[in-house]
Amino acid sequence: MEVIVQDLGNMRYKEAWELQESLLQQGLAIKGEARGRGITDPLQLATSNYLLFVEHPPVYTLGKSGSMENVLISEEERAKKGIEFYPTNRGGDITFHGPGQIVGYPILDLEKWYTDIGKYLRNLEEVIIRVMAHYGLKGDRSPGETGVWLDPDVKGRERKICAMGVRCSRWITMHGFAFNVNTDLNYFNHIVPCGIQDKQVTSLEKELGYKLEMNEVKELIVNNFSHVFECEMMRTK
Repeated sequence: MEVIVQDLGNMRYKEAWELQESLLQQGLAIKGEARGRGITDPLQLATSNYLLFVEHPPVYTLGKSGSMENVLISEEERAKKGIEFYPTNRGGDITFHGPGQIVGYPILDLEKWYTDIGKYLRNLEEVIIRVMAHYGLKGDRSPGETGVWLDPDVKGRERKICAMGVRCSRWITMHGFAFNVNTDLNYFNHIVPCGIQDKQVTSLEKELGYKLEMNEVKELIVNNFSHVFECEMMRTK
């Protein structure tokens, strides 16, 4: 299996969303045409798979199951701070994207792997857990709370380092993960992150005490994605 890796650099959320939607629709069209010709073997479908990296200007995004009560900042105050806001069609609640954060958008035809969204999310978590292990940090899962945490079982010490929310249409995915690397965590003070009360948010920089090279972390994500999803990563500009 091949996955095309593309680094979009700095891009506004809406533009990245439209690109994802375009790639998803291309995949759906290919599937529809193939099924019309009686092709049902997923491995014979000419759908492409992508892992898009992007760094967004400051933006809050609200998942389709989210609540506006978890937005603690007024629209006027948000505008003054230059923070955009978008309700989205992904799962999950409110989260923040911004500079110093690696956002990954896998556009995968899961029929070529497995048709199991729960397994897909656990595998995305596993990629980030392995990246953290490279830096000597123990990433972990919190039961019932998608994403990657540190000390999820220690009351008062639970802190989330990577949020996740996906959409899947005919087993083609979009949206993905937001990994706090050198992120300014003050932005999270204006929301209830992921709708989870009384738990902290953290970053690699905060945990390690120094700024990290973003390309180094991306490379670790690519390598571990390849191992976890058992695929070949094809880099492109």
